[in-house]
Amino acid sequence: MKERRYDVDLIDTLLDLAQRPHETLPSESMRLARLSFFDWMVCGLAAADEPVTQKLLRFVEEEGGRATASTFGGGRAPARAAALANGTISHALDYDDTHFAHIGHLSVGIYPAAFAAGEEVGGRMKEVHAAFLLGAESAIRVGLALGPGHYERGFHQTATAGAFGATVAAGRLYGLNRDQMRAALGLCSTRASGLKNQFGTMGKPLNAGIAAANGIECARLAALGLTSADDGISGAQGFIATHSDAATGAPDLPNPFLFDDIRYKLHACCHGTHAMIEALLKVQADRSIDAAEVQSVTITVHPKWLNVCDIKQPRTGLEVKFSYVWLAAMVLSGISTSSPMRYTDALANDISLKGLAQKVRVATDPSVADTAAKVALAYADGTEFAQEHDLMAQFPIDEIEGRVIHKAQTMLGERAGTIWGQLTRAGGSDARDIAKSLVFIDGVAESL
Repeated sequence: MKERRYDVDLIDTLLDLAQRPHETLPSESMRLARLSFFDWMVCGLAAADEPVTQKLLRFVEEEGGRATASTFGGGRAPARAAALANGTISHALDYDDTHFAHIGHLSVGIYPAAFAAGEEVGGRMKEVHAAFLLGAESAIRVGLALGPGHYERGFHQTATAGAFGATVAAGRLYGLNRDQMRAALGLCSTRASGLKNQFGTMGKPLNAGIAAANGIECARLAALGLTSADDGISGAQGFIATHSDAATGAPDLPNPFLFDDIRYKLHACCHGTHAMIEALLKVQADRSIDAAEVQSVTITVHPKWLNVCDIKQPRTGLEVKFSYVWLAAMVLSGISTSSPMRYTDALANDISLKGLAQKVRVATDPSVADTAAKVALAYADGTEFAQEHDLMAQFPIDEIEGRVIHKAQTMLGERAGTIWGQLTRAGGSDARDIAKSLVFIDGVAESL
């Protein structure tokens, strides 16, 4: 049997990132990190009425402990429990950012750990943003080392690779030295978990909460002196060896901040469906679509997405978010995919959508980028229209900010502008002050 080789320098790369001086971080990367905080917070606040929110808040309240961090919904809890709750709640709407090299959602698994640790130690927001950025960059590197096979075999990298990022972020804010951070990452290697078979259930957002909680737990245990494997990631019987078929570790990439390829959701469903939606909207822009005239629709995507977004007959609003055919029917019917409130169980049982969804065929082509999709519509009169879209199309950062702010306004109304204004002035603020002023605790919502 051919011996598998791993990048023995990956652990040192993560340790170097964890100790990188704040002043050396690229300004545009930090700007995106701040935007991700805003997007993360909006997603968490907008999920206040979700069933999973109430269940997680009750869980952490009953668990008890020394309350040092805030939770969405107005409570306070120990940092690990707050990270668990906030990570789960902020992913409940599945409307948070995605990084396609990492193959997962970064903010919901890492920011809850960074913010809880920041609150606990009284850190400045610029320190929290920097910790998140370095944690996110670490998670991306681990994700690349695991390779696409890790995701394709059923692991949810938001939770697995994301847990290592949460550990770096929390450990940095707790002031771990290099040896302690090495131990924390080793502990994370025996703790990180999360499966894709939870998609379409409350278990999916819980995966993000688990990643954040693992980050707090592993960093705190390492600070207390728990020892671990010298290299729990790339070493023998480490995380990569046991959780991936990758032949080598992460490539030596020249760009030190892969995080800059972060993508923000503008549709409240699985990011794997967004390229299809954008392509259909392009067709709609070229010609007003009459759903009754559509004879057939062919969606062509990369094969990897069939195990994620191809629920043919969704039973719930949650499952609609992972259904190419249902989402295509929504677009063709003129139903907005951007509002989280649209995704109800009634939508999953809409007879007219079911009839239109039956006209949609999902095809695969490995030559199509996993960030892209092609659509072809055939009409009863014999005319055909085709379009394609790739989510990796670059936009200026000012335009990105504008789109995310607009999305926030559709979710929170006027509160979104108030929150954005506070955050853009909060670089030197204490994380505890931000928690108080941005509706984490009771009584503040009425003032915004």
